[in-house]
Amino acid sequence: MKTAPTLLVLAAGMGSRYRGLKQLDPVGPAGETILDYAVYDAIRAGFDRVVFVIRTDFEEAFRTQIGAKYAGRIAVAYAFQAINMLPESAEVPADRVKPWGTGHAVWCAREVVGEVPFAVINADDFLGRDAFAQLAAFVAAPDADHAMVGFRLANTLSDQGTVSRGVCQVDEQGFLSEVVEHPGIAQSDVGPDRMFTGEESVSMNCWAFQPSFWPALDRQWRAFVDTRLSEPKAEFYLPAAVSAEIVAGRATVRVRPTTAAWFGVTYREDKPVVEATLRAMVESGEYPARLFGD
Repeated sequence: MKTAPTLLVLAAGMGSRYRGLKQLDPVGPAGETILDYAVYDAIRAGFDRVVFVIRTDFEEAFRTQIGAKYAGRIAVAYAFQAINMLPESAEVPADRVKPWGTGHAVWCAREVVGEVPFAVINADDFLGRDAFAQLAAFVAAPDADHAMVGFRLANTLSDQGTVSRGVCQVDEQGFLSEVVEHPGIAQSDVGPDRMFTGEESVSMNCWAFQPSFWPALDRQWRAFVDTRLSEPKAEFYLPAAVSAEIVAGRATVRVRPTTAAWFGVTYREDKPVVEATLRAMVESGEYPARLFGD
């Protein structure tokens, strides 16, 4: 089996709070997207293939504006997430208007990714070079079934509004015990004598999986379909699926803390901050002025 991992990028969401297709929005000094920085960091960490999970309604724009620029630098493939992609005999509820979240997106990509080690990230998160180095290092020398890059909660918030975060419980040996989703975390919730200290390790959907994860994810997805498919707003979260396998004693997940700076464009008002941060990183030499120039 090859050791170079495939990068699976979850890019099917439109970003309702952001009010636009933020995956295609330029934020870098030379017009780069956040995706460009992720792919650039993945390439220099040793990834040899990227699979984008997208929707068919913006496939053409995504292929021409995003995927085409990586030609000759990394192999590119596409998987599609759709509301009607369900296990056999299951039917889409009449009141359901969108797919079922990150766990469903990964499940939709299972045949395209195949039986190789793979990492999973969100399309709209800047994770930093160290995060990809951590993922690649785990794949090269795995010391658990799977791995998760843990980010410091205080470094993952937005000044523009609340965010949802999967707060992790990590045991003394550095293994993930559970991920608990906390919606609506604000800056005011973090600090002394508040709900969170800010030092908590959180999941930003930055994972490394061995192929053995596919039957586990399928098991969790089918359980979700059996019990929650009829709920109009129910989400099948990837961290919740992983957590359920850990609690059942069927998987071990190594938490690899990162020193990388995280930022994203959860809200449109985040964009100027992201642009300024990337400009400073280019000026410091951390990234070239043009990532994928001619």
